[in-house]
Amino acid sequence: MQPRNRLCILRLSEGCGQGASRTGIKPLSHETIAGQSLTRRLLVRHQRAAPVLIFVLILVITLVSVVSIERGLQQREDAQRARVALAASSALERRASINASYLRAGAAVFAMQGDVAEPFFRRFVTELRLDTDYRGAEGIGWAPVVPPADVPSFEATLSEELGRKVQVTPVPESGQTRPVIPVMYLRPDTARNRRAVGFDMFSEETRREAMELAEQGVRPTASGRIVLVQEGAGSAPGFLIYMPVFDDSNRQRRLKGFVFSPYNAQDFLEAASEVVDMEGMQVSLYDGEPNAGNLLGRTDGGGLEHQGQVGATTTEDLRLANRPMTLTVTAVHSGSLSSISMVTLLLGLTVASLLMLVSRLLTQQIVEDQRALAWFAEQNSIRNSLTRELNHRVKNTLANVLSIVTLTRRRAESLDDFADGLDGRIRALSATHDLLTQSDWGTTPISAVVGAELAPYTKEEEGVLTMNGPPVELAPNDALSLGLALHELATNASKYGALSVTGGHVAVDWSLVEENLARLDWVESGGPQVPEKRSRGFGTDLIEKIVAHELRHPVNLSFETAGVRCTLFVPVRQPVDFTLRTTPMSEGGK
Repeated sequence: MQPRNRLCILRLSEGCGQGASRTGIKPLSHETIAGQSLTRRLLVRHQRAAPVLIFVLILVITLVSVVSIERGLQQREDAQRARVALAASSALERRASINASYLRAGAAVFAMQGDVAEPFFRRFVTELRLDTDYRGAEGIGWAPVVPPADVPSFEATLSEELGRKVQVTPVPESGQTRPVIPVMYLRPDTARNRRAVGFDMFSEETRREAMELAEQGVRPTASGRIVLVQEGAGSAPGFLIYMPVFDDSNRQRRLKGFVFSPYNAQDFLEAASEVVDMEGMQVSLYDGEPNAGNLLGRTDGGGLEHQGQVGATTTEDLRLANRPMTLTVTAVHSGSLSSISMVTLLLGLTVASLLMLVSRLLTQQIVEDQRALAWFAEQNSIRNSLTRELNHRVKNTLANVLSIVTLTRRRAESLDDFADGLDGRIRALSATHDLLTQSDWGTTPISAVVGAELAPYTKEEEGVLTMNGPPVELAPNDALSLGLALHELATNASKYGALSVTGGHVAVDWSLVEENLARLDWVESGGPQVPEKRSRGFGTDLIEKIVAHELRHPVNLSFETAGVRCTLFVPVRQPVDFTLRTTPMSEGGK
């Protein structure tokens, strides 16, 4: 029998015989494993909670790691936003400063000229050799101050120089006193820039305000948010930078006009992205405070604006040509955990699951090992008990044999008589031993004992023997003693009583007189009359002395004229006390 599959428990009664012991398996207590390691004790005590606790612990560690990673990435992102904001604002201010330097140079040159003619302006712009830092501007233009009365002659002169008709727009109103400052030249000569030629910039409030500030400060000044005339039907926002040009030839300072640069704000902002890595960042440029109405331009961080979520924002103040502006840098990300956090989380969940599985397997293995140890210990106890019980029964059997031999020798009249009597009695013991062996030395029914002892006398004739009684189980020693008594009664009946003649009958009836005591009645009838005077035989002594002593109850044996009657009282043990139970160890260990 495999110890891991089946568990055999032989429970013996305290009253089975002298020296008998009683054993049983009990679940392992905490004290049994007190000497083991703390880990093993915890796993055994908390078979279900320990794996879950390990899983939760690893999961908590994983979540803490993910939070730390995300916090570190957030700090890195904050630093990157600040770096991008500073670099982008510096790039924009540098471009505006370079352009302002060009405008200052133009103002100085144009101040020394009487009239700025188209060839001279074209040569000036060409000789500037504008480098890449100038990208983002529409070009450089010249706008003279024209009295309203001189507008017709200005249009005629400009149309002749450019070879196409030019008209000042908007047309000055009749009686207008404020000057007209139309765009006269704008280089490079593109289709967009041609749309602006002739436009009176002083007629529009935002441009006029910037011109007046530039005139007052005598320095390059940027306008507020406008839509350039170059946009035509478009609405893309932009701004201009103006530098005033004065005529000091008559020792009287007079405003001659403005050198200016128009800017498409979106192109100006995107030009900065060529020197600043804005990947994953949304950079916005505002005229003044950052709100939707002041937005000049915006980059979407490499197309991420519509793919992710907007995160934290860093704001940087800057001044472009003496005008305060605001640059904002916003992180644009997917809104989910970063890749390293996802890998950490998945790895943590995998490790936690594996550890939970391993701990569960280890817990089950430890429990199985404990049950196996308990099984081996129980088997050892059973073996010792069986050894003691066997030793006790062998001694009892030998004692019975010695008593039988002694009494048989005393009563025998010849050697053959001694041999026959001894043979029959030993065979009776053997028959009862066979019954006990078949029941694994557990309980034996009274009916089986009666049937085994009387079987040799009932094979040839039916109705000789009747047996009646409820199911009653006997302990091994009691079954041996009862079998010996029945053998003597049957032997006497076969020689002198009911079984010695045809028509004789033996009735064996038993019943429970108490919960733990059975009564068995042997009644012979139909046999020869029993003589009143007879000698006392060995069977009588065996039954009244040895059997009565073994059963611990007196035996009532009477030799009536109609036949022999015998009443025995046999102790009854509870069947569970002698049952050989076979139970799976997994159940027995619970």
